[in-house]
Amino acid sequence: MNRRRGTRITQLQSSRAPSGGWRSPRNKQQCQNQSKTQKNEVEAEDQEKEIKEMAPRASCQTMCPAQELWNRESQNRLHCFEVVPGTESFRKPKGDPLRAVKEYSRPAAGKDVTKPSYLRPPDVLLKTVCYLIDEIAGSTSLHPWTEVYSFVFDRLRSVKQDMIIQRLSGKDCVAILELTVRFHIYASYRLCGEPLRIFDPRINDTHLQEYLNWLFDCYKTGTGPYPNQEEFQTLGLLYNLGSSPATQDVLELPERLRQTPSLKLALAINQAFLEGNHVHLLRLVQKLDFLQTCALHRHLVTCRRHLLLIYSHGYHSRNCRFPLDRLAQLLSLEPSLTAELCQVYGIEVNQHNQVLFSKSAFTEPEQGELDCKLYHSIVSEKQRGLTVKSIIHGCT
Repeated sequence: MNRRRGTRITQLQSSRAPSGGWRSPRNKQQCQNQSKTQKNEVEAEDQEKEIKEMAPRASCQTMCPAQELWNRESQNRLHCFEVVPGTESFRKPKGDPLRAVKEYSRPAAGKDVTKPSYLRPPDVLLKTVCYLIDEIAGSTSLHPWTEVYSFVFDRLRSVKQDMIIQRLSGKDCVAILELTVRFHIYASYRLCGEPLRIFDPRINDTHLQEYLNWLFDCYKTGTGPYPNQEEFQTLGLLYNLGSSPATQDVLELPERLRQTPSLKLALAINQAFLEGNHVHLLRLVQKLDFLQTCALHRHLVTCRRHLLLIYSHGYHSRNCRFPLDRLAQLLSLEPSLTAELCQVYGIEVNQHNQVLFSKSAFTEPEQGELDCKLYHSIVSEKQRGLTVKSIIHGCT
C-alpha cells in the first residue's frame, strides 16, 4: 500500500512540476513560426541593404552634368531658360552652368545611364527641384506659362529618372515627390482648356498619378514622421474623386489621420459625389483651400452637368420658372455665367432671368463648345494673394 501511495504521489508531483526542456507541440510550433518571422525580417533587411549597395553611386554636384551641358551647347540644344543672358542671339548660345538642368532622355541601347558623373545625389536633386519651382515655375518674368510648364515637366522627369536609377527612398524622396505633386496639380488647373498641342491633361494626369502612388508608398513603407501626409492624402482623394482605390487608401489610414479636418472634409465631398448630391458637394467645396480646389476642379464640369440634368427632369413643367440667381448660387457661379452654361446645355433662360427647365431640351454640348476656364471662379477666388512659388511650396 505504501509503495502504491508513494508511486501515485511521485507521478502527481511530476505531472505538476514545470517542464524545463520539454515543450508541447503547440508551443514548439509557435517558437518555430516566431523564429521564421525573425529570420524573414533579417533577410528583408539584408536584401534592402544589398539593394542600396547595388544602387549606382551619384557624384554629379550640379543640376546638369558637365558633359551633357557641353554636348547640348555644341549641338545648339539649350533651352532659352538655360543660356547665359545676352548670348541668346548668338549662333550657338552659351550655356549657364547655374541655370542649365539635366534634360530627360529615353533609355537607349548602349547608353550607360548609371555613370556616377551623370547621376545627381538626393540633395542635388532636391536643390534642382527647388530651383525649378522657385526660379522657373514661380518666376513672374518668364512667359508664356505653357513654355514654363513644358520645361519644368521635362526636367522633373529627368529628376524622377535619377531617383529610380538610384532607388531613392526616405525623406529626400518624399520632399521631392511632394513638390512635384503640387506642381502637377496646380498645372492641371492653370492650363485647363489649353490646346492639346500645348498641354495634354491626360499626360499630366498619368505622371501625377505615378507620383501620387510613389509618394503614398513612401508614406506606408517609410519610418516617418511625415508632417505633410494629411495634406497629400487629401489632395489624392479630391483629385481622384469617386475612385474606389483612392477611397480605400484613405479608409485604411490610421484613425488619427482619418479624423483630421481636411481628410474628413474630403471624405464628405467624396461621399456627396458618389451619392450624386451635387448641391451639397458644391457647398462643401467652399471650405477647401486653393490647392485642394485645384485638385478637385476637373470634377466641377461633371457635377454642374449632373445638377442641371437632374433639375431639367425635376422642374420639367410648362408653368415652372426657376430663378436664375438661385441657380447661380447652387452652381457657385455668377448669374451671367450660369445663363451661358444653361444655353450650352440647351436650357432656356428668359428675359426675366428665369430658367425654363425641360428634360427634352437638355442637350450635350459639342466638343470645344464648353470652355471650362470660364467657370473656374470658384477656384480663382481662392488664389488671391498667393504666388505660384508659395502654392507649390505648400504655403497656403
